[in-house]
Amino acid sequence: MRHLSSLREVVDAYDGFILDLWGLIHDGETPYPPAKATLAALKAAGKKTLLLSNAPRRAYALVEAMTRMGIERSLYGEVLSSGEATRDALANREDSFFAALGRKVYHLGPERDRSVFDDTQLEIVAAVEAAQFIVNTGPSELTHKVSDYQAVLDAGIAAQLPMVCANPDIVVLRAGKEVVCAGAIAARYKDMGGAVVYRGKPDPAIYALAARMLAVADPRRVAVVGDALETDVKGASAAGFDSIWCTGGIHAAELGCSYGVAAVPARAEDLARRNAQSPTATIPGFIF
Repeated sequence: MRHLSSLREVVDAYDGFILDLWGLIHDGETPYPPAKATLAALKAAGKKTLLLSNAPRRAYALVEAMTRMGIERSLYGEVLSSGEATRDALANREDSFFAALGRKVYHLGPERDRSVFDDTQLEIVAAVEAAQFIVNTGPSELTHKVSDYQAVLDAGIAAQLPMVCANPDIVVLRAGKEVVCAGAIAARYKDMGGAVVYRGKPDPAIYALAARMLAVADPRRVAVVGDALETDVKGASAAGFDSIWCTGGIHAAELGCSYGVAAVPARAEDLARRNAQSPTATIPGFIF
């Protein structure tokens, strides 16, 4: 495992970069200080970029959010989200799990995530008991915990409803604070005996789609950059890509470091090993 201070050290080794958003480029509200300059540097170097996020909403919503943060659309290439992959699966019904779902859905999640239902011809119902399946996009409020949804989960189990999880993340950092994600709710439902299917990282299928969109012929010339061992690094490994682990994100507290400040190499290597992951390299932030 290499320990980098910036992407400049390895940029010539790759033609394309698959980039995480939360924990790498922004904190959910504000871009990290080096983010815009690093995107501009990768573009100037002629590198292809694709932003890949476990956000439970359409890709256009991510673009709009980054524009509001001051990250210009011209700075990056393609955008793919777990919400986009979920919407496609709900609309196309090519996967056997999705093919068996009905048309009446209970949405566990906030109104802002309803772009996952665009053009799906689904009927969103107000009560779990009236649904044929659940789409879980995460807590409706940033302060909510999994326990706030126990009654919904109990009703889903009683009705034997399958669940589609549109964001496999367990938690993310938003402005430095941990926020529970859809993956944590889905894990509880699965533990209760519910049938759950996920769309997003670390599923190799979303990386295969990302690779097609990135259009780099040689997978050895693609690097995945992200802050989460369980999604970014694990997903990259399963898809056959190199991974550059940003230690200043979700694992910073465990590593005793912060964004832009390098973790002690031995400590990073130990944490990766305990999580059964082998990143190609570490980096303290999205720095060029």
